[in-house]
Amino acid sequence: MKILTTRMEAHPQDSHTLERYQATDGYKAAEQALTSMTPEAVHEETKASNLRGRGGAGFPCGVKWGFLPPDTRPRYLVVNGDESEPGTFKDRQLLERDPHQLIEGTILAAYAIDCHQAFIYIRGEYPKPARRVEKALAEAYAAKLLGSNILGSGFDLDITLHIGAGAYICGEETALLNSLEGRRGEPRIKPPFPAIEGLYGKPTIVNNVETLSNLPWIVLNGGAAYAAIGPEGSSGTRLFSLSGHVRKPGNYEIVMGMTFRELIEDLGGGVRDDRAVKCFIPGGASAPWFTAEQLDIPITIDDVAAAGSMLGSGAIVVMDETTNVVEAAHSIVSFFAHESCGQCTPCREGTSWLEMVLARILRGEGRPVDLDLLLDVSDNIAPGLSWPPKMTTICPLGPSAVSPITSILGHFRGEVEAMIPAEAPVG
Repeated sequence: MKILTTRMEAHPQDSHTLERYQATDGYKAAEQALTSMTPEAVHEETKASNLRGRGGAGFPCGVKWGFLPPDTRPRYLVVNGDESEPGTFKDRQLLERDPHQLIEGTILAAYAIDCHQAFIYIRGEYPKPARRVEKALAEAYAAKLLGSNILGSGFDLDITLHIGAGAYICGEETALLNSLEGRRGEPRIKPPFPAIEGLYGKPTIVNNVETLSNLPWIVLNGGAAYAAIGPEGSSGTRLFSLSGHVRKPGNYEIVMGMTFRELIEDLGGGVRDDRAVKCFIPGGASAPWFTAEQLDIPITIDDVAAAGSMLGSGAIVVMDETTNVVEAAHSIVSFFAHESCGQCTPCREGTSWLEMVLARILRGEGRPVDLDLLLDVSDNIAPGLSWPPKMTTICPLGPSAVSPITSILGHFRGEVEAMIPAEAPVG
């Protein structure tokens, strides 16, 4: 079953246009909701769907909306399109090739929570998707699908497009809100959570692009129909960005419950050059790695969590048997060290230390004590080195840099030790 990608697959050249979107039942869900459903009814259908957030945390969407204080106005809806997690590119496809689906989902969410001003925040490195969304918004306004008295319903909604400046940290919802307000993109201490005190100090809901793109189908077909797709706890279809050493990298929309082996081997064509899988990252660079022995784990939020990792942003990165795991870990840790906002000392200092030690090992200058040093620094960022991590930081960026460290030392310690020169000094 395809919920998110059918239109763009059937009409790849013009799937982003209003004409094509309306020719394939576009905005019928908005019309149905605004003219024959109450906001409460739309909210209840969303809760019944068991739709869980597609941005990383996996929190139930309808439950999240329910955290808004009932009597506080104005309130805001923010669409998180700051897709910056390494290996993740599924929101880009939705923004670029089906922007009206997102706009309709935004209308439905805003109607359900009684919001009249929404913002779509897109990462600065996505100029084409941003242009497509900008054009789609203009088409929607011209067709009276946005603005005042939408479809004669009496409901008003304005959507503002905001383009980020290229900071990974702004994918974290409170850093994104700071950026929207014109401030430095730094995470805020929680509580208060955005639903209580968010943008401009007002109640705010932040939802991911893919999350809201599911809403038109849910409203048209019913929350129960969506909940019936896939296993309990991981309802509906989901987009996964498959990359790395696979023959057919790309975005795949699947019904959750398929195994990683089926996705990698059947849909992704298997590993290039007929090599074997050595390890893979199941949910973006922040997630702990799995090994080849875990390929048969079902792709569900709960099964992956039970195995000690997360589906996160929906990015699956495959590494074959030729991979130097220290080099792979260094690449990821370097990214997080560069993208740290510097607000929290354990992250600001710790990620740089991890990068430095890994670089030393790669240069052939590693010391026997370096492996324990890596774990010691990691423990100061995420005490206990457990998953999900305990944190000494405001946001999860620091602990994200710990994931590749614990992964390579947990699964491939002997391989890392072999890279330490025999004549290396003890201290």
